[in-house]
Parts: sequence; structure tokens; C-alpha cells
Amino acid sequence: MIPIGIIGASGYTGLELIRLLENHPTFGLKVITSRDHVGKTLEETFGISGSFGKLTFEAPDVENIAKRVEAVFLCVPAGTAQELAFSFLDHKVKVVDLSADFRFRNLDLYQRTYKLTHKFPQLLYQSVYGLSEIFEEDIKKAALIGNPGCYPTATLLPLIPLIKEGLIEGEGIIVDAKSGTSGAGRKAENYYSFCEVNEDFKAYKVAGHRHTPEMEEKLSYFAKEPVKIIFTPHLLPINRGILATIYVKFRRPLDYIHSYLEGFYKDKTFVRVLPLGSYPRLAEVRGTNLCKIALFEDKERRQGIIISVIDNLIKGASGQAIQNLNIMFGLPEDTGLPKSPLFV
Repeated sequence: MIPIGIIGASGYTGLELIRLLENHPTFGLKVITSRDHVGKTLEETFGISGSFGKLTFEAPDVENIAKRVEAVFLCVPAGTAQELAFSFLDHKVKVVDLSADFRFRNLDLYQRTYKLTHKFPQLLYQSVYGLSEIFEEDIKKAALIGNPGCYPTATLLPLIPLIKEGLIEGEGIIVDAKSGTSGAGRKAENYYSFCEVNEDFKAYKVAGHRHTPEMEEKLSYFAKEPVKIIFTPHLLPINRGILATIYVKFRRPLDYIHSYLEGFYKDKTFVRVLPLGSYPRLAEVRGTNLCKIALFEDKERRQGIIISVIDNLIKGASGQAIQNLNIMFGLPEDTGLPKSPLFV
């Protein structure tokens, strides 16, 4: 059993990691931390009475925790994660960071996007972007993973293979995406309260969402030229799930592009390219680590349309984090991860 810790285990991503790790045959959860719940058990705090119910929240004392684990998930805010990552790495503990501190290769871009100073810029060049299906070979050798954002995961999985192969134009990409409210985290704000969200649908952070530079950096890397996108996020009145509708210009016929993308992902457990004419639904991925992708074309307007769906808390966060740690430890990438949806 490989001992694991979760730093910042009381948020949605931390709690989802706990739920998923309960069924993991190799990773044993030994440490959970929370500054707000020190000394209380999971059962006392959240009513979780499974095999981890008696685990007690600790303070995030790196020196103490590093003696008891081989890897940690960092579920803490950007800016806080970088110092914890540096300290854990110094103690030879592998790190999967679910904040934005290690998602960027470009230091200035990270600092401008998050209005933070990165105190350990050298780690940006050691970290690997944890889009599991795309960077698997690098992840195998990594000690530090920057887990992707949820919107970028849904967007980049269909786009990277196509832009790398030159099958779509790098200009004019539009991403219209919708997320369940859990994507915002456990915030005590009226904007995310039940009465504000239920029976409503709204756009937010238009022309200024922090995930836009993250997506542009990765697309530019594979396109080998600067790529700019228009990204508009929306808030759905549901708990979890992301549906991204992506508008692109195809350079080859739809059949060819579909065949290429299908072949690219044919051996990948968690990415499904649907038959032409099929529509992916959030119900089909909710509760799973799957990404489902569908391709369409408006021939009269010469417009390609891609629809991608994921569970933002699993493939968009905690599930992909476990997938990455599986790869880092040489385990089958799907170990302990769900493929059957919570359809209802």
C-alpha cells in the first residue's frame, strides 16, 4: 500500500479525492489536513462514515507529514500550493497540485493571470502539465504535476490532437462552456446560493476568465505558433458537469477528422470519441473520469462544431489527479477510477 496525503481535504476536490480513494487498491489515505477542522474526524465534520471516517484532520505540517506519505494531493489555493510543493519535493514526496501554481510554463503569464508572485519559478520547468492522455510519457517521470483546470480539460482533449496535426485553423476558435456550480468550490456567497442558481442560467467572467491563458499556452505549444481563443463560461443550475461547445474551422473533411481523432484516442481508457451524429450528455459522464467528444460540421457555413462533456469534479479535478498519480507510480491509469455514470 502506497501512503497518500491530501492537503486541504475539506473542499469539494479534497472530499471527492477521499471518496474515490476509498476504492483504490494501491493508494492508502493516511493524512488529511484542514486548518479549520484540526482535531476533528471526517465523520464528525462531514458525516463520512466509510473506511476513512475515523481519519482526523491535521494541520499542514510538512515536516511531520512527509515522514508518513510518499505522495500528496494539494487542494489549496493558488499561491499557497507553491510553498507546500517546494517543501514536499525537498522531502522526496511526489506532488499533484490541483491549484494553478504549476499549470503554466511561462512565469510572466502565470503572474499576470493570477496576480501572484511565484516564489519558486524553477519548479515551473520541472513540473508536468497533468492532461493525462496528452502528457502521459512525461508524467511517468515526473515528481510534480500541475493538474489542469476543469474547463481546459474539456476543451484541450479534443483540440490538442487536431491542432497538433494541423487539422483545424489556429484562428477563430470559440469555446462556449457551461459548468455546474461545484466548479466554483465551496463558497459562502449569495451568487452561488441555491436561490440564486436554481431556475437560472448565466454567463460570468466574460472575456476575462483565468482558464483562457492556460488553454492558449497549451494550444500555442502544439500549434507551434501563438493561438488566441474566445472563451465564455456559463453557470448551470446543476451540481456537477461541464459541457463545452467549441467552434473551429476544419482543414479536412469531417469524416477524415473524426477518423483521426477516434484513432488518436482508441487506446485511451477515459476518452470516447462518439460515432458521427451522436450527442454527448452530462448524464453519461457524471460520476466518472470519462470525457466524451462529438464532432459536427455546418457545411453551408464551413464551420466545425465540437461538443465535449466531463464531470468537472472528477475528470476535471480529483479523478484526473488520481489518474496522474497512477501513472507516476507505474500503475494502470484507470486503477480505482469509475467508468459507470451516476445516470440519475
